[in-house]
Amino acid sequence: MLRMLVAMDGSPHAQRALEAVARLVREGVPLELDLVNVREPIVYYGELPAYNADEIEASQKAAQDTLLADARSRAAALGLAVRGVQAATGQPAAEIVRLATALGVDQIVMGTHGRGAMGSLFLGSVAQRVLHLATLPVLLVR
Repeated sequence: MLRMLVAMDGSPHAQRALEAVARLVREGVPLELDLVNVREPIVYYGELPAYNADEIEASQKAAQDTLLADARSRAAALGLAVRGVQAATGQPAAEIVRLATALGVDQIVMGTHGRGAMGSLFLGSVAQRVLHLATLPVLLVR
């Protein structure tokens, strides 16, 4: 059985990645998924009272949990077997690769925004960084 880690960020691009995995299942590829969402740590500029920091952190964690619950529901509706759901905080590309290794998956799957060479030159790209860091296959879906 093929084990895949699918990075979910709530975008239509991530949804298309999930749909691409569902096509593999319909074609007879036995697989199971781990879904992951990585949120970047909060960066504070200036002074912020601790109670505000806690409220912001709780709000972001709740949004992340909702995003992953929605992704799990979408995966189930597509007929996909979800083995686990991972919520992480950190630099997205590094965390995606770290989790893929820790979970022992066979492949990372993620949507790409398709900005092209010039767009990624100026904006950077989580997908590009995952490709650079990963030692296992990465499937990018546009």
